[in-house]
Amino acid sequence: MIEFFQFDSEMLLKLVMSSILGLAIGLEREIKRKPLGLKTSLVISIVSCLLTIVSIQSAYSFPQSDFVRIQMDPLRLAAQIVSGIGFLGAGVILRKEDDTISGLTTAAMVWGAAGIGIATGSGFYMEAIAGGVLLIISVEIIPGLMKKIGFEKLYAKEISLNLILQDSRDIQKVIRSLEKQDMKIIQTHIKDLEHAAYQLELKIKVREKTSIAYIYSEIIQMNEIKRSEISG
Repeated sequence: MIEFFQFDSEMLLKLVMSSILGLAIGLEREIKRKPLGLKTSLVISIVSCLLTIVSIQSAYSFPQSDFVRIQMDPLRLAAQIVSGIGFLGAGVILRKEDDTISGLTTAAMVWGAAGIGIATGSGFYMEAIAGGVLLIISVEIIPGLMKKIGFEKLYAKEISLNLILQDSRDIQKVIRSLEKQDMKIIQTHIKDLEHAAYQLELKIKVREKTSIAYIYSEIIQMNEIKRSEISG
């Protein structure tokens, strides 16, 4: 007689461990107010672990006979998780109006949560723990260390400026003034408007600590600029 309610402490341990590691990933994203929160991370990690357990156990649970020989890949379902989780990761990647893309780290963490669930479900406990710890270190500690040892250029942020000028000769003056303020111009777009006005669209790169309020205060001091709009 088949026992439908068999208690397996190892399977329970796998699910509990995957939920703890998934909780750590979700908590890190939740603190930063990212799309991937606690609930999403827990669901991904636990279900990935559960499907991996089912995939492995079902490969060895089907009865064999002399007439029918069933052969299954123990990690067939796990392989589908890796490809299927990409749809969920794509949902957290956003493209803003200024063509900047955000959410890539969160999408990678979605994939990471699934990977930890698969590793736990496969019985690689230490590898899953090490992977979870290294993930948190990679997104929390290493970026701060890189800033402290002088790699600030890696963390420069992009700001979009939309400026309206009345004289075309002022365009070069404005660009030079911005460059003197340690603002690196990486993209320029000039458009003629009605009533002899000119629209100057710039994409600049500044230090991460530079606030938009500071950039705005510098721009309004330029008499050549009649109207301005900043985003980033």
